[in-house]
Amino acid sequence: MASQLPGAKIVERVDLTDDLMIIKIKPEIPLNFKPGQYCTIGLRGVERPYSIVSSPHEQSLELFVELVPDGELTPKLWQVTVGEVLSIRPSAKGVFTFDERYPNQFMVATVTGIAPFTSMIRNYLHLALSSHTFYILQGASYQDEFAYKDELETFSKEHENIIYIPTVSRPEEERNKGWQGETGRVNVIVERYLEKFSLDPKTTLVYACGHPGMIGDVKQRLGSKGYKVKDEKFWRE
Repeated sequence: MASQLPGAKIVERVDLTDDLMIIKIKPEIPLNFKPGQYCTIGLRGVERPYSIVSSPHEQSLELFVELVPDGELTPKLWQVTVGEVLSIRPSAKGVFTFDERYPNQFMVATVTGIAPFTSMIRNYLHLALSSHTFYILQGASYQDEFAYKDELETFSKEHENIIYIPTVSRPEEERNKGWQGETGRVNVIVERYLEKFSLDPKTTLVYACGHPGMIGDVKQRLGSKGYKVKDEKFWRE
């Protein structure tokens, strides 16, 4: 039962938009995990899995959460404050992890799907590795949904093997006023960027994380071209 699970205190909360927030939690029992894995947290008997944003070396677990208005857990999470305690399963799970066999790591995300990629890259840089090149394409409807844009752009400026490209799908809307970056759905621009960077299936692993529709389209577009696509679906529930 949830009441018998270890606790995890909320140590930080950042509200990005009305339906997106970052929370940092500190489990009472340290959680061992690999970058790309997820933890399962709960509140009042309801549990859901969330990909971990933080790297294993960090002191707290960082989660990027989207509100699902008719969901069972996220409306409850939107009511919590710093200092409150969630339940957490004692083991991280998931196989959506870094595969070092491919020198080119091509990562495609929608909004909160950026979480496991941020964890992988933070950990990669922490370990001072340098034999892979990361291409991160992140799509969102609006520019204020790119929670880790500043961090990833800084990584991109400081490390020539990290390339970050955010794209908005509704550039004409007022909420995107002033946007100077890429436009269009992320799954639609994938092939263009693979060609732009002269990537090939033998040396490139494609990861896709986020909306199931995006993942399905990426797999359909790239599967026939010989690319291996590793995916993690974020279902709204």
